[in-house]
Amino acid sequence: MPTRNDTSARCKDEPLKRHIGLAGVFSISAGAMISSGLFVLPGLAYAKAGPAMIFSYIIAALLVLPSMFAKAELSTAMPKAGGTYFFIERSLGPVLGTYGGLANWFSITFKSAFALVGIGAFAVLIFPGISGQQIKLIALGACLFFTVLNLVSVKEAGRVQIIMVGTLIAILILYIGKGFILTEPVRYHPFLPEGWKAVFSTAGLVFISFGGLTKVSSIAEEIVAPSRNIPLGMFLAYFVVSLLYLFAVSVTVGIVSGSDLEGSMVPLSLGARNAAGTPGLIIISIAAITAFFTTANSGILAASRSPLAMSRDNLLPGMFSRVGRRFNTPYIAILLTSGFMVIVILFLSVENLVKTASTLMILLFMMVNISVIVMRESGIRNYRPRFKVPLYPWLPLAALIFYVFLLIEMGAVPLLISGGFFLVGLAGYVFYSRRLVQRRSALMHIVERVTARELKTKTLASELREIVKERDSIVEDRFDMLIKNCVILDCPESEPLCDVIGRISDILARRCSADRSLLYDMFMEREGQSGTVVKPGLAIPHIIIPGDGKFDVLPVRCRGGLRFSSSEDPVHTMFVLVGSVDERNYHLRALMAIAHLVQDPLFERQWMAAESIEELRDAVLLSGRMRDPKSVIKGGAGEESEPRPA
Repeated sequence: MPTRNDTSARCKDEPLKRHIGLAGVFSISAGAMISSGLFVLPGLAYAKAGPAMIFSYIIAALLVLPSMFAKAELSTAMPKAGGTYFFIERSLGPVLGTYGGLANWFSITFKSAFALVGIGAFAVLIFPGISGQQIKLIALGACLFFTVLNLVSVKEAGRVQIIMVGTLIAILILYIGKGFILTEPVRYHPFLPEGWKAVFSTAGLVFISFGGLTKVSSIAEEIVAPSRNIPLGMFLAYFVVSLLYLFAVSVTVGIVSGSDLEGSMVPLSLGARNAAGTPGLIIISIAAITAFFTTANSGILAASRSPLAMSRDNLLPGMFSRVGRRFNTPYIAILLTSGFMVIVILFLSVENLVKTASTLMILLFMMVNISVIVMRESGIRNYRPRFKVPLYPWLPLAALIFYVFLLIEMGAVPLLISGGFFLVGLAGYVFYSRRLVQRRSALMHIVERVTARELKTKTLASELREIVKERDSIVEDRFDMLIKNCVILDCPESEPLCDVIGRISDILARRCSADRSLLYDMFMEREGQSGTVVKPGLAIPHIIIPGDGKFDVLPVRCRGGLRFSSSEDPVHTMFVLVGSVDERNYHLRALMAIAHLVQDPLFERQWMAAESIEELRDAVLLSGRMRDPKSVIKGGAGEESEPRPA
């Protein structure tokens, strides 16, 4: 936590501002994908599978789909900083959450650092006399530039990302168009020199090319309209980049001889030189360098949110969640991420650590798919994703099987290092976090469903309630405050209407300081004069009572149904309204609020499925009804004000 004298940082629980729109989501996802997977790996893939490595890219693109769907669902339900870490921690608990957070941070940071180191291979093509030391200086300069950019403004970092990705895509389209005309069919023969086994094993090699797609979930808290922009941005990036991969790789095979392409670290540059000479080579090399820059920028942006989120949850010291007052960015988390990238650039070797980062990414994909299953099966009503994984649960389960095979391909060393990460995470939880963390994961909710009811906890459901309110920009009005503080009556079995009216009269008499018999008679008289059933299954009894400044609402659910003389259909839902004459205007506005509420297609399902009074209350509070701008609550204290801008 910030110290008393720290005037440059905000409270660690204060949400980050939403700056990033759909174009930013697309650019961050696409920029994180277009990197070494396109500009370096095709040569290595060709050495393993020949021209059929085109199919390897298609298979890899299909294998990432389940994880994209899973993160889209979790991100629309829980659009919070940290993304993968947050999903794993809330679904599987703090031990795996600690591991997931550290693994996610390491994987993204390490790959971003080596994206900058990879600039060297293409810088040499443009400037043949450049030295290794100069290449490292370029990488360090780029790292520092993007660090400052992320420290100063997330919005500006997103704008720079959009410009770089737009330039990159334009160059790739030109390369594909020029190269397609020059392709030679003979270069695709023999198409399967190593057989289908090599194609599938090569898919494991290039699978990492698509790993950056879901990185954007880490900054979900800073995305405008996350329920729409996160899945749509990821899907657009997936289809655009997958097509670019497919066409660029196919064209490269068609215009570069197999002997030159096999094992090359600059395959597209070779293709560009064959298609357009030295100018083409320079342009595509500039595109490659731009691609590495986009990976580094999105990496700093996404990776830094893991320590931020872990610090908020007391899994790391509070200083990592400090947010600068001037720029509203998590500056310590950004500096930590960039500092590690500098160390990687200067001192670390590549092969085993790159494989470890890839192994960690696959393990995280597995845990994210498990998280979807756990959240769905937990029965938490406030888990309300706007996008849902299709073909559930078969698609997540199939993904888990495929990812196990990919892990086997990675070898023993990366798995051992990943196991070391787990032990570090476990030790951190046991010796630091365990005494500070009181949350219960969704996995515990599954356990609680088969245990005694008195053991159940509500911490995650309550947190999800606040997340949904923030996600949907729900600004509470007077009706929300009435629902927060009212009594809710739940009748499991069918009862005579007069008995239920009697119980309602008892409750409202105490709350409104009114005569119980008078209320009962007024309700019964009102029902006798004109029925209060407004639609099948719904009734809104409402009366005017003596006094001043009195108004209350009492929602009622009756699973067995109540019989009203004015309706043939049983009534399962009632909203009972009572108010004094001076509240007549708000009486009409409350009726309008209920009318909007019951038009929400999700309300009836949530209402009838609720398993507790609090879940019934949440069904109303989290509905998509139109809020009354004339009775917006300022500061949650019951004071009316003009509505705040979303």
